[in-house]
This record gives sequence, structure tokens and C-alpha cells, in this order.
Amino acid sequence: MERSIIHIDMDAFFASIEQRDNPELRGKPIVVGFDGPRGVVSTASYEARKYGIHSAMSIFKAKKLCPQLIVVASDHDRYKSVSMQVYEIFCDFTDKIEPLSIDEAFLDVTDNINNMPAEEIALKIKERIKNELYLTASAGISYNKFLAKIASDYNKPDGILTVKAEKALMFLETLPIEKFWGVGPKTAVIMHKMGIFNGKQLRQCTLNHLTEVFGKSGKMYYNFARGIDERAVEPVRIRKSVGCEQTFLTDLNRKSAIYIELYHIVLELTERLDKSKFSGYTLTLKIKFSDFMQTTRSITSFKPLTDKNTILPLAKKLIEQVDYSTKPIRLIGLSVSNPHNEKTRQEWVEGELKFKEWDDFAAQ
Repeated sequence: MERSIIHIDMDAFFASIEQRDNPELRGKPIVVGFDGPRGVVSTASYEARKYGIHSAMSIFKAKKLCPQLIVVASDHDRYKSVSMQVYEIFCDFTDKIEPLSIDEAFLDVTDNINNMPAEEIALKIKERIKNELYLTASAGISYNKFLAKIASDYNKPDGILTVKAEKALMFLETLPIEKFWGVGPKTAVIMHKMGIFNGKQLRQCTLNHLTEVFGKSGKMYYNFARGIDERAVEPVRIRKSVGCEQTFLTDLNRKSAIYIELYHIVLELTERLDKSKFSGYTLTLKIKFSDFMQTTRSITSFKPLTDKNTILPLAKKLIEQVDYSTKPIRLIGLSVSNPHNEKTRQEWVEGELKFKEWDDFAAQ
């Protein structure tokens, strides 16, 4: 039986909550983020997006594009609370819910609680979000996750689009390659050099050619161009890593200052590990230099990494491998991966951990 998958994506989630709760912000260009020299836009309101402002842009650049921009400090606890309210609405229609992040999720409504068509469910969810939470969401509906996710982004904000199986290839033909889920900026550049700018051109590439260029991701691109995505909606997602990072107000090049900051990042990491009940065997250090070049170093321990005493010595060992004598450090990040649980650890080792490919895509 053909599946019915809905992807719900909240519209400018953080910014919309701020505008909902603060009437003086409504209709004005706002961003949520840290208003400082190293601040980055977390979410931009649609009024701000008209100026070309988007997520991950520096606050400094955003203000240059829009001098009247309002920067609002993030309130993650409040956003998480609203996210749970949205999730509770989903639960009234299906128990097959796969959250992708705080503001988006997949719902498998093939066999749903009320025996309703997917389009009707999506409309009712959107209506309840608007009437109960005073926010808007966009919905994409299709027979697989890939197409549902693309469809939800097609008519934002407050949009809805269904991609039927018989229309899928036609829909994908003219879709810019940058819109394909899993094609990041670096991959897009490579594809452009190959003469691939849309779905039709991607579909003309052979599986062998795509695999030669992109490795295991090549098969996914090959399938996507044909509207194929066999992945199920997974109500429980295996956590594969826990991490944190810190961008400094002033670039660091003194060893003493770097080690002090590293110590504080280790403390924050251990708190997150404890809170999430997670432990793993691999520690990864991420360094971003003043010229925005990045490097990573990893080390695997024979015992699980759970606390300061196990993590700090390895973190110091990793930072000793980094040459920052000519380039100051702008950011330091640490993460623990390779889960402690024997079953998930074995999946990791064998390269079969669910969603690994998608996390690799996000890193592009």
C-alpha cells in the first residue's frame, strides 16, 4: 500500500513565537540570536528575510542589510515548551511521529487514528496550530519522506502542497538541485561543474557515475532523482552524539587562555552528557580559526566518556595536535560519539547507524 507521509515545518519558529508574545515586534524585521560581535542569526522573521537575512548569517552582516533590524535574545526553554504543544497536536492524529528538530517532524498517517486522508489531517493540524498556538506551519504531503520534506518548503509560509506518485517525476524535473534534501553548498558546486542544475539533469546521470563522484551518497541522489525513498518514519531516533561549542568574543592564541576555555567547554559537555544519559567512546575536537577555516581531530577511548576526568585529558591531547601559532582560534567545539550501548555501538562500527548519511549531508 502506498504510504501517506506528512512533513510539518513551523514557519520562522523562534521569531514567530517572539512576535506572538511581544505585540510591539509584530510586522517588524526581527532575528533571534546573540546581539554581539560574534552573534549569529538563529531565526529570521519573514519581514527580515525580505532584506536577504537568513539563518546562520552573522548579526553584523544582518544589521548592514537592515539597519532597523531588531535582535531578540533566544529563550530556548520557551521554544521547547511550544514545540511540545505542537507535538501534542500531532499525537491526536498518529503515533508515528519522527521529530527532525524542535520545529519540524514527519508523520506517517497511512493508518491513522481517525482514518482520514492525509490532506485533511494536514489541514486540521495547521488549523489547530493557528487557532490554539497562534502560529503558522507549512505542510508537505507525499508517499515518502524526501518528497514530503521538499513539498513543505514549496509554499512557505502557511503553505501546503501534495506531491502525488504520478506527478513526482514531473515535480522533480524542474526542481533546482539546491532544493534536493541532502545537497549542501559544496555538493551543489560539484554538481554544477557536472552540468547538473535540476532534477531532470540529475536523473540523466548513471548510478555508476554518481557513485564514483559521491561515494555511497551517489545512490541516494540517484534514487531521489527518481522519487525513490524507502526510509520509514521512525518514532524513536537513536542519539549518535552529544556536543557543544563556543565562539569567542576575541580570537585566542595564548595557550593558557585556550586551555581555560577548553576546560569550561568540557564542563558544559559533561553536563549535557549527564542530562541526556548518553556516553560514547569517541571524542571529537572542532576548531574554527580566525579566517573561518576549520579542522577536526578525533580520538577513541577504550572506556566510555562520561565525566571530566575521562574527557579532559583526551581533549588536551587533541588540542596539542592543532597548530594555532599563526592563526588564532575563533571557536572550539567538543562532541562525544560512538555510543556506549553495545547494540548501537555495533551499528556505529558497521556503518549502519540510522540517519548517519543524513547527518553527513548536514555537515556539508
